[in-house]
Amino acid sequence: MLLPQFAYSTDAEPTKLKIAASTTQIADFAKKIGGDDIVVFSVLGPGADPHTYQPTPGDMKKVSQSDICFENGLHLEGKDWMRTLCTDAKKPVITTTKGVQPLLIESEGHKISDPHAWFSPVNVAKYVNNITQALIEIRPSLKSNFSARAKLFLEELRVLDQWLKELFAQIPPDKRVLITSHDAFNYFCNTYKFNAKYNYLSVAPVGWSTGAEVGAGMTPARRQQVISSIKQFGVKAIFVETSVNPKLVRSIAKDAGVKIGGVLYSDSMGEAGSAGESYLGMMTENALTIVNALK
Repeated sequence: MLLPQFAYSTDAEPTKLKIAASTTQIADFAKKIGGDDIVVFSVLGPGADPHTYQPTPGDMKKVSQSDICFENGLHLEGKDWMRTLCTDAKKPVITTTKGVQPLLIESEGHKISDPHAWFSPVNVAKYVNNITQALIEIRPSLKSNFSARAKLFLEELRVLDQWLKELFAQIPPDKRVLITSHDAFNYFCNTYKFNAKYNYLSVAPVGWSTGAEVGAGMTPARRQQVISSIKQFGVKAIFVETSVNPKLVRSIAKDAGVKIGGVLYSDSMGEAGSAGESYLGMMTENALTIVNALK
């Protein structure tokens, strides 16, 4: 679905809630629940990286004209830029991952909570409940609408989860090895039993990190480290993500002697008109890409 921009005109529908969401996924969840009773603005655009995003004055203006803001939380928004935007604009901000049991990952020698919780539809149910509750609190008169849409969306998530389990059953357990350009797929691997050798967690090549995904700091020594790491995995395919530099990943994959299994939606959804412009579409296309490359 196409997520609309805010319409700041005198003839805009005054009863519609204006929602500012930090990411395309959260904007999509809000739209599924709010329907025609809200207007949603996503600060992050399709294909953008929330870890390194720098808000613009235009973002500040739109946030300041919103009624309520939604962030992912768990420090997905690097340096908590969404919370800062909303605090500066004196707007309420809801952390949509409240209640999610986070997986712990290693970062610079410390254990931190993995923020990519939406890769499990079970976790998305938490997002839905948090968003629904917040919308009802700010507009109680629309409770029945919000609750009805949320109920439908939760059922769609249940069906999606079951469909994914059945689809991935086509891949033998020992072949369920998912190597991506950064470790965003922990919840996905944990839920659908990929990467058994790595405790069912996401795996990215050694030497490749979120901060260097666009190629910054990729020295010849680090490049060779990444290539060697990929070879050690012993896989025939790795996957590119929509929020990273595909040219660099393809070049490294070629040197490592593996193919690119396909492009996966990760930190943000797809462009308007693509199958991945919605959460359900994004998860569907990712699943089919993975199965076609690994089965």
